[in-house]
Amino acid sequence: MNAGRRTVRATRDFFADLDAQLPAERGPNGEPSTNDFQVVELLRIVDEFATGFDTLPPLFPGEDDYRVLITIGLLLPRMAVTARLASDGAIELVALDLDTESE
Repeated sequence: MNAGRRTVRATRDFFADLDAQLPAERGPNGEPSTNDFQVVELLRIVDEFATGFDTLPPLFPGEDDYRVLITIGLLLPRMAVTARLASDGAIELVALDLDTESE
């Protein structure tokens, strides 16, 4: 592991959020699937949390164990990802909110 880079893992809740918001197969007009998200967006999200967890805003004021990343995606206009600091020092992705409406 590189210095300054934390281990990041996604929880079942994170993947449940993903499955609830995107279909298993790409849509007829090119709407992204869960697989598309995992291939294109998830690696960027993991990298953001692995290297910048401490610089992201806390989800709740004064609670530094939960941070939120609000960003634009390559496939989706906006997304919010919530992560928590686990007892072993890893970062766990716990919630996902995707804006699936095109602008």
